Amino acid sequence: MLDIQQIKEMLPHRFPFLLVDRIIEMESGKRAVGIKNISCNDYYCHQELVTGDLMFSGALQVEAMAQVSAFVVMDMIEDKTKIPYFASIDGARFRKVAKPGDQLRIEVELLRFKGGSSKFKAKTYIDGQLASEATIMCMLG
Repeated sequence: MLDIQQIKEMLPHRFPFLLVDRIIEMESGKRAVGIKNISCNDYYCHQELVTGDLMFSGALQVEAMAQVSAFVVMDMIEDKTKIPYFASIDGARFRKVAKPGDQLRIEVELLRFKGGSSKFKAKTYIDGQLASEATIMCMLG
């Protein structure tokens, strides 16, 4: 649905912290699905302490969830100059390490939208397996 050029027109994030490559599904006022292709050339991939393998951290997975959530909110508001900002995280769980070569599927579902505040249940998947999940909140700024 949205390619990287369209994403850059809507989000203020830029390299190295634009963490969404494509929005592939949108259900207005309900949910969105985004894709992040992880590469060994990504600035933020770092070595895992035990094995030395490169990895895409859980914190960045949560930020990617927040960025995909922003598209649900922006689709619902009239003032397109307002941007949803990541406000809080609850119940984050990291189940699978994301590595270069993986494609992160980021699914967010709107739980509540009230007074500029939105709450989402967000999950990431790698090859169909749950990689991480969290409840996140965004605030319009």
